Amino acid sequence: MKHSKVLAWSLALCCTVVGAQTTASTTSVSAGAQVLGPNQVVVAGTVPDEATRVQVVSRLRELYGADRVVDQLTLGAVVAPPQWSQNLQKVLSPSLKQVSRGQLSVQGNTIDLKGEVANEAVRQQMASDMAASLNPTYTVRNGLRVAAQEQSLVDQTLGNRIVEFEAGSAVLRPAGTGILDEMALALSKLKGKKVEVIGHTDAQGGRVANVALSLARAQAVKTYLVSKGLMADAIGTTGLGPDRPVASNATEEGRARNRRIEFRVEP
Repeated sequence: MKHSKVLAWSLALCCTVVGAQTTASTTSVSAGAQVLGPNQVVVAGTVPDEATRVQVVSRLRELYGADRVVDQLTLGAVVAPPQWSQNLQKVLSPSLKQVSRGQLSVQGNTIDLKGEVANEAVRQQMASDMAASLNPTYTVRNGLRVAAQEQSLVDQTLGNRIVEFEAGSAVLRPAGTGILDEMALALSKLKGKKVEVIGHTDAQGGRVANVALSLARAQAVKTYLVSKGLMADAIGTTGLGPDRPVASNATEEGRARNRRIEFRVEP
């Protein structure tokens, strides 16, 4: 997802999420895009039947290409709102390609649209068009933001690389510090912009411990960057643990991709 936002798959995407929740049980689908391969999309969650799974995956493959969609959907004893599949097809429209580094969350009849877009006109138009395509019982909450122009510089510097740590710890490996040396130089060119360092883990182990580890790693990255001359108050830290995977946690390769650090330039 380079200069990707979260729903936009045309560039490097971060993470797209699509889901639905009802009162007692939940039907959810999350599709995430990140730089696994070029613009790869991961779709995960629980759906009530095989027909729904096929519809969701087929739609995403239509939008992004079959080779880019990783299907991690499962079937479960969940209940979807009336005509959920039909409405989801409307939500999964080509306009999502204008968004990157974002999330689309459908909770019952409430849709939260987050991510980055190129300008204010696109930000307003996307939410408006989505609301107009659905019946009046749906509410679309527009959490899109205009992408910082400097994000592309940061994305290009990081490339398709992982900032490596020692296993189960927040101690940087030499390969990780090498990448951060390059990032420090790139971030020094941002001229007053603030950057959020975001830590992620795989899904092995408990969630609480993983969130704490991801935050500790983000803070370790900040400490290293500050030691290279960057201002501490210009760097924020967040730990999201295993909540935003970009690959399957069923394989070692996928887990390695999920253990990552992201850099988000604030607009």
